[in-house]
Amino acid sequence: MKLPRRRFLRLATIAVGLPVISRVAHAQTYPAHPVRIVVGFAAGGAPDIAARLLAQWLSERLGQQFIIENRPGAGSNIATEAVLDAPADGYTLLLVSLANAVNATLYQQLKFNFIRDIAPVASISHEAYGMEVHPSFPAKTVPEFIAYAKANPGKLNMASAGNGTGLHMAGELFKIMAGVDMVHVPYRGSPPALTDLLAGQVQVIFCPLSSSIEYVRAGKLRALAVTTAARSEALPDLPTVGEFVPDYEASGWFGVGAPRKTPAEIVDRLNQEINTGLADAKLKARFADLGVTVFAGSPSDFAKHITEETEKWGKVVRTANLRAD
Repeated sequence: MKLPRRRFLRLATIAVGLPVISRVAHAQTYPAHPVRIVVGFAAGGAPDIAARLLAQWLSERLGQQFIIENRPGAGSNIATEAVLDAPADGYTLLLVSLANAVNATLYQQLKFNFIRDIAPVASISHEAYGMEVHPSFPAKTVPEFIAYAKANPGKLNMASAGNGTGLHMAGELFKIMAGVDMVHVPYRGSPPALTDLLAGQVQVIFCPLSSSIEYVRAGKLRALAVTTAARSEALPDLPTVGEFVPDYEASGWFGVGAPRKTPAEIVDRLNQEINTGLADAKLKARFADLGVTVFAGSPSDFAKHITEETEKWGKVVRTANLRAD
């Protein structure tokens, strides 16, 4: 049967529009069941704190549970690989961090290319690391610390949350720029590293303020400086490392990523909801109290940031001749 031309065109227009309608409907109904946010570090550290604050917001906002799953190990590569191998349906997300940018150079035999295989969803926050020592440590300022380290080469133990973590890289950058020799002691996350620093088993850590600020406020740790270019609003009297080591800057940051082929409509929906949360006064205040600054932007903004950080820290890895496998 031959259709009249007008009816044929009308049906053809409807057929072309069906995929668009389907994608929009899919995004509007997402999420239809709980969503996992996989964190490549132990519970209680800065990545976990950022993920849980965000998950609570998204759960309340979208009416489905956003569940945190901690899968520490291999500098977050175990968690990253698990997410990249998951279905690209928006129900398995990754807490992306500076470690992902570092690992691209630090590890020689990764089973993935992070920049190629991740779909950047949204940035969340960035924060200063505190350069912190035990209160019994003789140095009370960055210049005093540098002088002590140079007088005792290879005798200071620098704790971190693991190879390639932001804590590790902030310390390596300090070693390069200050010209000091310290022994790197990696832990499985910042909580056990802080435990040993509090006990005086290691001498220094470059730790996210969200993990350590209460110890600093209580006098259980002495902060010598923050690592960002500007002073922290949470500890405004604390100088920056860059005030004594010109051009030094290191910032921790977090965001959300998904497997590469996750539908753009779901990525955009998540980005919109996350940015709405980051603009919420109560959520911003909770981050600020931990010394954290919210860091909103589009998926393309976050992709650009990941690329720039990969280049920056790749240079540090090569200069320090670091290898993790």
